[in-house]
Amino acid sequence: MHQNHDKNKHEHACCHEDLMHREHHKMMIQDFKRRFWVSLILTIPILILSPLIQTFLHYQWQFWGSEYVLFLLSTLVYFYGGWPFLRGGYNELKSKNPGMMTLIGLAVTVAYVYSAAIVFGLSGKMFFWELVTLIDIMLLGHWIEMRSVLGASRALELLVKMMPSTAHLVKGATIKDVALNQLKEGDVVLIKPGEKIPADGRIVEGSSYLDESMLTGESKPVKKEVGIEVIGGSINGQGSLKIEIKHAGKDSYLSKVIQLVGEAQQVKSKTQRFADKAAKWLTFVALFAGFATFAVWLFIVGQPVDFSLERMVTVLVISCPHALGLAIPLVVAISTTLSAQRGLLIRNRTAFENARKITTLVFDKTGTLTKGKFGVARYESLNERYRREDILKYAGSLEQYSEHPIAAGIIRLIKDKHIILPKVQNFKALVGQGVEAQVEGKNIKVVSSAYIADKNILLDSSLYQSILSNGSETAVFILIENQLAGYIVLADEIRLESYEAIKTLKDKRIKTVMMTGDNEAVAKAVSKALGIDTYYAEVLPHQKLAYIKAMQEQGEFVAMTGDGVNDAPALAQADIGIAIGSGTDIAAETADIILVESNPRDIVALIAFGRATYRKMIQNLIWATGYNAFAIPLAAGVLSRFGFVLSPAIGAVLMSLSTVIVALNAQLIKVK
Repeated sequence: MHQNHDKNKHEHACCHEDLMHREHHKMMIQDFKRRFWVSLILTIPILILSPLIQTFLHYQWQFWGSEYVLFLLSTLVYFYGGWPFLRGGYNELKSKNPGMMTLIGLAVTVAYVYSAAIVFGLSGKMFFWELVTLIDIMLLGHWIEMRSVLGASRALELLVKMMPSTAHLVKGATIKDVALNQLKEGDVVLIKPGEKIPADGRIVEGSSYLDESMLTGESKPVKKEVGIEVIGGSINGQGSLKIEIKHAGKDSYLSKVIQLVGEAQQVKSKTQRFADKAAKWLTFVALFAGFATFAVWLFIVGQPVDFSLERMVTVLVISCPHALGLAIPLVVAISTTLSAQRGLLIRNRTAFENARKITTLVFDKTGTLTKGKFGVARYESLNERYRREDILKYAGSLEQYSEHPIAAGIIRLIKDKHIILPKVQNFKALVGQGVEAQVEGKNIKVVSSAYIADKNILLDSSLYQSILSNGSETAVFILIENQLAGYIVLADEIRLESYEAIKTLKDKRIKTVMMTGDNEAVAKAVSKALGIDTYYAEVLPHQKLAYIKAMQEQGEFVAMTGDGVNDAPALAQADIGIAIGSGTDIAAETADIILVESNPRDIVALIAFGRATYRKMIQNLIWATGYNAFAIPLAAGVLSRFGFVLSPAIGAVLMSLSTVIVALNAQLIKVK
């Protein structure tokens, strides 16, 4: 209980922290916007009074003390407009981690101090107009860039806004509108046509088609009837529904989606760590290049101080690694949010990016390739002491404690037949083989065919073949006091989406493997129908792990799909673990990536999305590094002999433009 309390506190703190971070980001945008406009207004008289601008525009306007007015206005812009860069540079140097802010702060400070010295008697050229236009452009660039970052995370805010503000709480014959935070487990709420589902729950009255596209990526409305679970945030169609609340507030599926997406955006992947390291080294290169440029022009070439200083400032400005620093985080913010809207929840970003490397995809069968909704095809007693209904009764007594799809199929039939189940004692699971308990003083086991073979329990071969006459069927056997008493045969239907998914994977030259605890006949039938490359039947959890290790030793990059609990060892061993399961069970999953719907087509989408994300990251990295490789020599003045010299202001334009291009490119993620 204490651990759950701590977990809830942590989740609440994370959500609160994310909200505070977004609000802080909005305040910073407003701050940069305000500083930009104030600095721009002050820049106008500075440009008018600048001697170089007057010469360029062929006019002259000087008065006594005009240079001091120029100094005063430039000082205001330097300290007010340049403050974010000065403070940022100080903090970077204080933490011994120089970066973008250090470069900008150093560039404007050198220009300001040198120009101020000119005003008070030093001979040379003033850089006031270059200084203020540089600050203006840097403020504008940061403002635009921060708006792009906020736009990238705005989709996450849309997830938050998907929940309605109130719910219609049903209390007997009355209906009362209440705030969502007042809902609790067990409450019944009314959802009118066109309204949003206020929380996760189960339909207790009515039927309707729900739009779950923003939650699962499924574009078509899905029919929901009594007994079916619904997800908070989905939109009701034309029917009225009453649902019983199962998960509300921070325990709801949507809250967990938001938390997972937020965590994924904050955790750095291998690619981002590489970009961060590259940006840091670029800062050192820029500092060295700036001072080297100054020294070469002044001491070797023999240019005056003002020209050498201008080259140094331009190099420092144009080589700011801003674009490189944003190349990955922007793509991450967008891709993790978009993937969540399509039913792909990313817990491990490195695994998500590595989806492009998958060479072998291992599928669990039940509930992934098949619908997982087993129906009882037939059942019989093999012991004259027990009736057919006794076999069903004893099996149901144990299976009511299991969440396996086979158990659900048996329980459905028992409910239809209104069979009363006796009490169970000493229930325990036989890992990968069945369940066992005491019922009415008897030891009862419900086991797989693998258990029968392992324990050498006699079963006539012709009888066994007749029991499993259809290769797509599954049988469980009931043992009473370790004696074979009967069997139940269930059938599971292959998903239509599985055919398309396997075909697409084959087209992408990805090997497909199916591992199942089911018997050989069922595994072979499903594998053959779908065209799967390899299958393993009657596999226990530890055997799945061994098979995956063997594939990896052969050089395969393996992704494993499973339910995240029984398949935990295999999911951990695989290069990429993909958990399959309904959204409300997400908290229990431990895989790298979670598919909201148990749909094999989503795995194909995952690979495509991973490739698209990585492709966009590489594009941004190439642009950001390529830009600097091209721009730094220009800023240093390598083309000055041809009459081409970049000013600091033009350098700032190019640097800001580079950042904006990276931000816009990140918005264009497309899945091919």
